[in-house]
Amino acid sequence: MSLLPYGLARPFLFGLDPETAHELTLGSLARVQGTPLQWAYRNAFVPDPIALAGLQFPNRVGLAAGLDKNARCIDGLGGMGFGFVEVGTVTPKPQPGNPRPRMFRLPEANALINRLGFNNDGLDAFIANVQRSRFRRQGRLLGLNIGKNAATPIEQATSDYLACLEGVYPHADYVTVNISSPNTKNLRELQGDAALDALLSAIAARRGELAARHGRRVPLFVKIAPDLDQAQVEVIAATLRRHGMDGVVATNTTIARDRVKGLAHAEEVGGLSGGPLLEASNRVIAQLRTALGAGFPIIGVGGVMSGADALSKLQAGADVVQIYTGLIYKGPGLVDEVARALRSESAFRGRAPR
Repeated sequence: MSLLPYGLARPFLFGLDPETAHELTLGSLARVQGTPLQWAYRNAFVPDPIALAGLQFPNRVGLAAGLDKNARCIDGLGGMGFGFVEVGTVTPKPQPGNPRPRMFRLPEANALINRLGFNNDGLDAFIANVQRSRFRRQGRLLGLNIGKNAATPIEQATSDYLACLEGVYPHADYVTVNISSPNTKNLRELQGDAALDALLSAIAARRGELAARHGRRVPLFVKIAPDLDQAQVEVIAATLRRHGMDGVVATNTTIARDRVKGLAHAEEVGGLSGGPLLEASNRVIAQLRTALGAGFPIIGVGGVMSGADALSKLQAGADVVQIYTGLIYKGPGLVDEVARALRSESAFRGRAPR
């Protein structure tokens, strides 16, 4: 376990504006990663390997994209015990995102609402940060999450995704195509039948070219929203299969507010994450598993605040899980709790760590 109890730091961080606290935390991690000070929050790594999408995941708990959009803190975050870390979303050009305030805590529900809007320093800065990281050299996996610039018309979105794919491909263990953030105008339209078919067709073709050029095939995942009905999920599942995608990340944040009605900030525009998302995310995971069948990789994310929550994602049909909001509310100890719960489940089911 980490030497510095998160309970000592949380009151200070929660006394700050959420985005200020976020920036302060990432800045601190960036400064101390790779130094002896990293032991203040470091967890012992819990091995629980699983083969998925042609990759060997060292354990089944990962960091979700969105926390480290610019890939500044890969090593620092990795030291918390994650088997895999996903960073981004990155866009081809730098962009400031939406106006502040754009991040809100709902502590009574262990939840956040954000409307950040893919704020990031752009593809070149992102790749430079990834190249400085030592995380992959330690046998851990790195996912790079790509999106479109807000100023790019939705009809031209494919060009942004292809530019990002080209840039990140040599540096990724897997790439996630983010078409489900509610905070970039019209982005979720890309989950529609024809739009998704066209986008994934172009991405699959470009991946084929890049695989030949670089001599390796990087798995592609697609991140989808929880605000989908069963028919939409089934269409997405069929489209993923048709274009040779390697997996799906389920899910992004939700625009629903039924589980936080009456709470301060509940009506703020943006994506809701944390505890209230668990049930909706698990519903989509279960629908995906039914539609995709056994063996198709699913990364479950949304509402993991405990080891029991993580296990519920596996029971719904996920293979591995990611956390984000839970890390803000519970601290690095949550990574250890989840990893140990999932490893116990492996042993119980006769899938002892290999």
